[in-house]
Amino acid sequence: MRRIRLDLAYDGTDFSGWARQPGLRTVQGVLEETMATILRRYPPHPVLYVAGRTDAGVHATGQVAHVDLATDQLRSLRRRGAPAGIGEAELAQLLGQRINGVLGADSDVVVRSSTLAPEGFDARFSAIWRRYRYRVADAAAEHDPLERRRTVRHPTELDVEAMDTAARALLGLHDYATFCKPRPHSTTIRTLRSFAWRRQADGVLIASLEADAFCHSMVRSLVGATVAVGDGSLSGDDVVRLRDEGQRTGEFLVMPAKGLTLTEVGYPAAGDFATRAEQTRARRELI
Repeated sequence: MRRIRLDLAYDGTDFSGWARQPGLRTVQGVLEETMATILRRYPPHPVLYVAGRTDAGVHATGQVAHVDLATDQLRSLRRRGAPAGIGEAELAQLLGQRINGVLGADSDVVVRSSTLAPEGFDARFSAIWRRYRYRVADAAAEHDPLERRRTVRHPTELDVEAMDTAARALLGLHDYATFCKPRPHSTTIRTLRSFAWRRQADGVLIASLEADAFCHSMVRSLVGATVAVGDGSLSGDDVVRLRDEGQRTGEFLVMPAKGLTLTEVGYPAAGDFATRAEQTRARRELI
């Protein structure tokens, strides 16, 4: 088996999230069905593993996944007339080209690159951080209809400086249960490495967040809490207090999915992938 890394971008508007679900159109489902078509003479059908499962409506410009292909599957990607001695690295690149060709030029999901993965690489467990961006257009921002599928409108003007101060107060290693939808046997302990707000020249507010990992709905909840600070519903101290209480609350809203984009996934230096995967699989604890 050879592992191939896929770097992906997609408009999440018309997807029911990343994860394959019966009867629903998902990013994983579309990509796996496409690969099954390409490799239909070489079963079994490939399965994708991803760095971060995005929810319905969430976009990505820097998603990472991996797939394991048998030798005969990989060799079958060679086009007619291509040199017989084409290497595995070139065949890995052809996988992305073949997927994009089947999906078509106007597809809402694109393989940006496909490469042979280094030894020990795992798209999910080898990652050391994920980075997201969230877009909010408040009353002070220009209304650009071309950005409506990835920008959330807010009816009043927000205090971006108060939002930024509150965001930075949430950084560090903490239990973020307040901001996470609970899942059985899953921890909500995370290290929030960066969280900042800024206003662009067009007035649109941009939140940038980075953590070792994010639990379910954590990014949109953190954004919602700081937006509540921006409109005066909460203070920065309230947000820190709510985090430390560790209980789900109705004092702020979880923001809509369409404003959120996964922009980048970080990995360690070559040779450290397997070690990082072991660390990630270990249950996090507060120290």
